[in-house]
Amino acid sequence: MTTDSRDRSVDTIQRELIAFARRSRAIAARMHPELPLVSYTLLAHLDDRQGCRATDLAAHFMLDKSTVSRQIAALERLGLVERRPAPDDHRVQLLHPTPAGTEVLTQAHASRREVFQERLSDWEAADLHRFAGYLLRYNAASEAAGDAAGDSAGDPATVTD
Repeated sequence: MTTDSRDRSVDTIQRELIAFARRSRAIAARMHPELPLVSYTLLAHLDDRQGCRATDLAAHFMLDKSTVSRQIAALERLGLVERRPAPDDHRVQLLHPTPAGTEVLTQAHASRREVFQERLSDWEAADLHRFAGYLLRYNAASEAAGDAAGDSAGDPATVTD
């Protein structure tokens, strides 16, 4: 593969990942207007980690603490997140999804999965397997490079509040 051909491929990948990120955001907003994509990713991370501090969220997603604070405040107002004392240090507050938060997250995940299933319905299993592997590989390289988890191809529109 020539350098020119490689550059064109990288440009195509970048353009398509940005288009994918924007489309995902728009779909998420239509499907769950009460749970924007950024809020969904924060809530999902809290669920995956079984709770964590707001500063941990900011560090993990490489977001400003004020952005995380606004997102968490909105999730608390909606009754989707609650604060609990850390078991090992009661001075530290850990954020956890509430039962309502877990339910909204479950519904959002199911809806989003259904959209992906539809879009990929005519793909062969081997293609899906390769694509999943490529995405895992790309995200691992991004994480190793210090890119924000959940940052879609460096598109700043995907990590705003």
